[in-house]
Amino acid sequence: MAEIKPQPGPQEMFLASPADIAIYGGAAGGGKSFALLMEPLRHMADDSFNALIFRRTAKQVRNEGGLWDSASALYGTLGAKGREGELSWKFPGGASISFGHLEHEKNKFDWQGSQFTYLGFDELTHFSETQFFYLLSRNRSVGKARPYVRATCNPDADSWVADFIRWWIDPESGYAIPARSGVVRWFVRDEDTLVWGDDRAALEAAYPGQIAKSVTFVAASIEDNRILMDRDPGYRANLAALSTVDRERLLKGNWKIRPSGGQYFRRSWFPVVAAAPAEARRVRGWDLAASHAQTGAIVDWTAGVRLACDRQGLFYVEQVERFQGSPNQVEQAIRNLALSDGGQVSIALPQDPGQAGKAQTQALVRLLAGFRVRSQPVTGSKIVRAMPFSAQAEAGNVRLVSGPWNAAFLAELENFPAGRHDDQVDAVCEAFNALTQISQKSQQDMYS
Repeated sequence: MAEIKPQPGPQEMFLASPADIAIYGGAAGGGKSFALLMEPLRHMADDSFNALIFRRTAKQVRNEGGLWDSASALYGTLGAKGREGELSWKFPGGASISFGHLEHEKNKFDWQGSQFTYLGFDELTHFSETQFFYLLSRNRSVGKARPYVRATCNPDADSWVADFIRWWIDPESGYAIPARSGVVRWFVRDEDTLVWGDDRAALEAAYPGQIAKSVTFVAASIEDNRILMDRDPGYRANLAALSTVDRERLLKGNWKIRPSGGQYFRRSWFPVVAAAPAEARRVRGWDLAASHAQTGAIVDWTAGVRLACDRQGLFYVEQVERFQGSPNQVEQAIRNLALSDGGQVSIALPQDPGQAGKAQTQALVRLLAGFRVRSQPVTGSKIVRAMPFSAQAEAGNVRLVSGPWNAAFLAELENFPAGRHDDQVDAVCEAFNALTQISQKSQQDMYS
């Protein structure tokens, strides 16, 4: 029987990691899926060991050359018996390995009551954050092996995984930091926020009653997969022939690049701070949802961004609210936020063209009686309206107050104007223009 062992380098590092959660990859062709299948073999003689490896859909498990085919070539040589109908393998020593899917969000509940010593996620960015963390509750063991999780992925700047592994990624270039690859860190969950630390004992001391989990990210590329390079040297040329964005992701492992990203806003322009100065002028700018589907499924988002400007002329994006609802629900949410912000925070409302837009704005102004409300007709293109705020951000005059909304806000800004949504962009620009008193007509003249 041929010797089965990891390739030297990142694959070997991944399989040797002591972390509770180890994530492997960051580029195509690094031998990720094979490593995920190879990892549980160390326990194949343990009759109390069971493993579950996920792809997002069952079709992806069964695809030609996919997980099931690869497992057949690997596990079959070790005497394991496969049951394709159940997508499971049983080893002579008693260990079992199964494959599953989480095609829909609710499928995570299909595994309620189960327990698995080893959980694997192939292409972790295809799964939702809630699916991943819910399945951690199924990761437990009463046998000899401790429970642990392994995952693979390719870069996706808009995935929750990009934020989860951000410590291992250079914030400017988007590439993995070589010196941090394989380094173990720890986290605890405080309410709904993950708190990270370099020392388990110190983290647990700071959060009594919490048990920290260890995490690492191991970066790999096609250059690390010598077997693939020898067998199929043309595969690298295939990756090199991809579009710029896909080439950066799949060949070079870039976690920051996006299609059309960074034309008007870049993440690096928004340093994160703990809070804005108390002495500052404040405005909450709004972008109002334009339409609601007839079935009740809401098409657009309503967004409200609170922006502050201090005496030095620095701007602070303090807080973002983004929600969907009926017209009545939207009105009540806007009033409730006005009450929460207080009378010192002005309100900037856009007035969409046409009589309907004018009527909507007038109704909201009446609803917000007692507050300082500014309304201005919307004219000019979205890009023209965004340029003054973009210029201030690029000049280093905008700060971002730390909050759970940061990731979604930055993702939308960086994708502007090609992204699916621009409600948060419109709202922050509405607030900015109210604070600076720049009329939209002046902007159009300046940038036309």
